[in-house]
Amino acid sequence: MNKLALGTVQFGLDYGVTNSSGKATISEVRSILNFAKKNGVDTLDTAPIYGNSEQVLGRIGVNDFNVITKTTELNNSVENVIDHFQKSLKNLHQNQIKGLLIHNFSDIKNNQFDTLFNKLYELKKEGVVRKIGFSTYSPNQIDFLLANFDFDLIQLPCNVFDSRLIEGGQLKLLKNKGVEIHARSVFLQGILLDFDKLSDYFLTWREKFEDYQSVVRESNLTLLEYSIKFVLGIPEIDKVLVGVNSESQLKEVVHAAKEKSNLKAYTINDINLLNPSLWKV
Repeated sequence: MNKLALGTVQFGLDYGVTNSSGKATISEVRSILNFAKKNGVDTLDTAPIYGNSEQVLGRIGVNDFNVITKTTELNNSVENVIDHFQKSLKNLHQNQIKGLLIHNFSDIKNNQFDTLFNKLYELKKEGVVRKIGFSTYSPNQIDFLLANFDFDLIQLPCNVFDSRLIEGGQLKLLKNKGVEIHARSVFLQGILLDFDKLSDYFLTWREKFEDYQSVVRESNLTLLEYSIKFVLGIPEIDKVLVGVNSESQLKEVVHAAKEKSNLKAYTINDINLLNPSLWKV
């Protein structure tokens, strides 16, 4: 099984602090998906808020892939969220998909959330989705989910700088519950691939970045190889999400991921770096 999965936010939006090429064209997306299929990358991650990503995927065709999408925000009604999900299916030209994740964790505080989660269970029972779960951003969120919900699938951040879920034991706890684990932010929006074009906001960590690059050079790996091999080497993780803008980028990732390595994290315990929503860029 290929542990790589394809994130599709770049198919619908300009995304990533180091992305200079913008949103992928539909012809480029078609090439990316063809290459993915030929190389055993069988899972696509999308969401309604990823611009027109779902429409692009539906136009090209995703019958050969396991598709995971996400809910819209629960700010009006449960029916509205389910209607948007039905629209996602229509955009994707699918009658059923692999997974549906709660995208906005703060929806749990909404007094309608239990009703929404029951609706997701109904969709699973009906076979419209095979797995339901959550998109998460922090160890505290995962601790809360483990204590309060039964679910099948989770998306969470993990990269060579961010080993919180390894050290905190959440990955093992999730795996012991039989939850399928998908890691994202493996390149930290491209930072781990290119330290030369960062804004002044990241000067705080310049010395650590330089030291990390020395560690990578000593390993005789490239920045891409080190960052992807580190996450692929974590046994609890089932899928590693990567986002690309071109077929050539995906080729590089697939090539970098071929040989397994057991690499150590270069932990930087600073939420102002690890959480992109806090970046002042």
